[in-house]
Amino acid sequence: MHLLGPSLLLLEYLAFSDSNWVFKHPKTLYAWEGACVWIPCRYSIPDRTMATLVVYHNYTYDKEAKEHRGKILYNKTKTEELFRQERVKFLGDLKSNCTLSIQPVQAQDSGVLGLRITSATNKWMENVFLNISEKAPPPRIQLPPEIRESTEVSVTCSLNFSCPGYEIKLKWSLDGLSQYTSVPSTSLTTEAVSTQSKITFEPLWLHHGKNLTCQLWNDIPGGLLLSQEMVQLDVKHTPKLMIEVHPRETIVTKGESVTMTCQINSSNPEATNISWLKDRTPLREPGMLQRAQKTLTLTLSNVTKEMSGHYYCEAHNHIGSGTSREVALQVHYAPEPSEVQISPSPAQEGGTVKLTCISSANPPPTNYTWFHNRIEMPRKTSMTFQISQVLLKHAGNYSCRAVNSLGRGYVGQETELDIQYPPKEVTIVIQNPTPIREGDNVTLFCHHTASNPSVTRYEWKPQGSWKQLASGVLKIQKVAWNAEPFTCAACNPWCSWASPVDLQVQYAPRGVKVLPVSPRREIHSGHRVLLQCNFSSSYPTDVRFFWKKNGIFLVEGKELNFDSVSPEDAGNYNCLVNNSIGQSTSEVWTLQVLYAPRKLRVSISPKDSVMEGKKAVLTCESDANPPVFQYAWFDWNNHNLQHYHQMLILNSVTVQHSGAYRCEGTNRLGVGQSPPSTLTVYYSPETIGRRVALGVILCLVAVLLAFWGVRLQRSWKRIQSQQELRENSSGQSFFVRNKKVQRVPLTEGSHALGCYNPVIEDTVSYAALRFPVGETDTPRLGDAREQRPSLHRDNTVTYSVVQKPQTGDYENVTPAVPEDEGIHYSELIHLGVGERPLVQDTVEYVTLKH
Repeated sequence: MHLLGPSLLLLEYLAFSDSNWVFKHPKTLYAWEGACVWIPCRYSIPDRTMATLVVYHNYTYDKEAKEHRGKILYNKTKTEELFRQERVKFLGDLKSNCTLSIQPVQAQDSGVLGLRITSATNKWMENVFLNISEKAPPPRIQLPPEIRESTEVSVTCSLNFSCPGYEIKLKWSLDGLSQYTSVPSTSLTTEAVSTQSKITFEPLWLHHGKNLTCQLWNDIPGGLLLSQEMVQLDVKHTPKLMIEVHPRETIVTKGESVTMTCQINSSNPEATNISWLKDRTPLREPGMLQRAQKTLTLTLSNVTKEMSGHYYCEAHNHIGSGTSREVALQVHYAPEPSEVQISPSPAQEGGTVKLTCISSANPPPTNYTWFHNRIEMPRKTSMTFQISQVLLKHAGNYSCRAVNSLGRGYVGQETELDIQYPPKEVTIVIQNPTPIREGDNVTLFCHHTASNPSVTRYEWKPQGSWKQLASGVLKIQKVAWNAEPFTCAACNPWCSWASPVDLQVQYAPRGVKVLPVSPRREIHSGHRVLLQCNFSSSYPTDVRFFWKKNGIFLVEGKELNFDSVSPEDAGNYNCLVNNSIGQSTSEVWTLQVLYAPRKLRVSISPKDSVMEGKKAVLTCESDANPPVFQYAWFDWNNHNLQHYHQMLILNSVTVQHSGAYRCEGTNRLGVGQSPPSTLTVYYSPETIGRRVALGVILCLVAVLLAFWGVRLQRSWKRIQSQQELRENSSGQSFFVRNKKVQRVPLTEGSHALGCYNPVIEDTVSYAALRFPVGETDTPRLGDAREQRPSLHRDNTVTYSVVQKPQTGDYENVTPAVPEDEGIHYSELIHLGVGERPLVQDTVEYVTLKH
């Protein structure tokens, strides 16, 4: 850690040593006496800030004193200027700019300027060389490597001098005549100090060998020429030719002679060959060449009309070819046989046509005679005449004759005027019998009466996937109901269109739909609903309307009205519209009627009677729109079962589940209630088996008791008589038994013993006793008849086996203690004396002894 500080100081010293001093300026600056020097200078030093600046002129270095010696032109510190000559100015700053200006300069200022700059820790000497002459040096002209005529070139005049305090101009001149002015451009950068002027021009071949001068002027009033530079232009150019003709007029009559001479005026480089051309075609006879005079002569003897034309000569060098001016040689002769040109040909009926008489003659003809079908046309004397509106009568053969000052020509070959016209009276013929129905195949013919030239093609509108069976025959496969009118055109160079023909396609009604007129929103039961049957188009327009509900015919008419709509009216409705062509059906329109729950009923699954222990499912069936979203269940006591689903599931029913059930359904429009439905739960075979077995056992016990009772009857007579006496004196009691069933009277003896089967009736099991025949019953208490003791009654004891009755089986007997089912023995004593009253259906009396 202690070595880190010195190390950093060493690195900083190395980083900002003298090697990091950077100066940018021109190495040498040029000027002349009386001008000025501008030294653009930029620097960068390690300490970033200059402390002192001393400008030396031609300084030396004293090694012993280790200091610089010389003439000081300028001395400055951070805060003040210690010394400076008046002509020296420091235009920089203490951070990066070291620009100097010296004005004026003298020839003795040539040499080295030393810029001694110091900072807080470093110092530096920078050299700038000055080259000051007594007179202004000439500018330098820079020419391109090659200069060609009529090719744009750029020439630059430059001078290594520029000083804002001394204004100069560079002026151009060509051979002392042409003056070229341009705005000079100056450069005052640390890379270079210069002034230059650039001109761009297209030199002519005449500039070849001329002097181009660039002059340096002091831009003061009146101007002062300081120096100049001159160069000679070497302009490469093609040969330049001159032609002379004898006779000069170049107009000769057929049979005379003509001489033409071609001379090379200038060529750089020298021309390699020279030749004659007529109408841009080289002549087979090149002529007589005289190389010393650089001339070529062409002589034409006994000229003919074919020798008329444009003559010129041509020479070549490696730059290109040069040509002389053209000489138009005219050979005069009388008109030759003429011919007629017709424009346009063929001509169109109704258009304009121009007829021209062509006859070779020199001088040109002055008068013409025209012929139509070899008959002279009056008042037609000009070279051309025009027919402004061509008719068919103008057709035929035309010819002409020309006249000039040398004579009269001959009538040439006739020319035919062909008048063409578009097809006439174009019509469309429909082949199909009318009327045309949708889907039919239709054939159309395009007819015309005349055409010149002949019809070459036919066009049809509208365009489509039609099939052209032959030229001018169109077959339309399965014509559409909305087919547009058709038209055709018969065409040669022009097309003639027929008037459009409407096919008048007949079709069944289209765009059939059901339009609900009212109401526009939800339809509730009881609302008035009006539906309307609409269609978009039909041809023919005579239509009938029909309505269907769920595919079944409902009614005829355009409107379907429900004064008070009901749920039964809901369904899918279609509107049908027909005409003589066919029938169209609308898309299904569903009529939804919203109503509160109704027709609720409880269905029991698997059926209304269910065996105990089985599963019973009660479903609340309802008719509602929107559907029921909540249900409620009630039992036979109108008790809410707190069950709110559509199905009530009883997984293991018992007899106690038997009873009437009902349900309620609710939607957003109201509440509906079902009538009660009864669920009956019956015993299972196992329960019935147990009860039947118990009844059989009771019957067997009753038979055994009866059997033993008969045997003991005689032995107990005496005892029974005694008991009867005691019983007459003791208290008696009875009970009244409710009627259970209507018993069928016995057909056997009235004193037979019967046994009731408990399997047949679940609630009561008992034994019926009949007294022996001959006994007389004693009337009941309260009977008005005389009570007499029975004389023949056998005082015996009868035993019966009685099964315990159900609760409520007797009106005036309530069991105090619950008893198990079993066998009970009771001793029956004849009650009272006298005849037994007739058996009543409602009450049976039994006397029991306590």
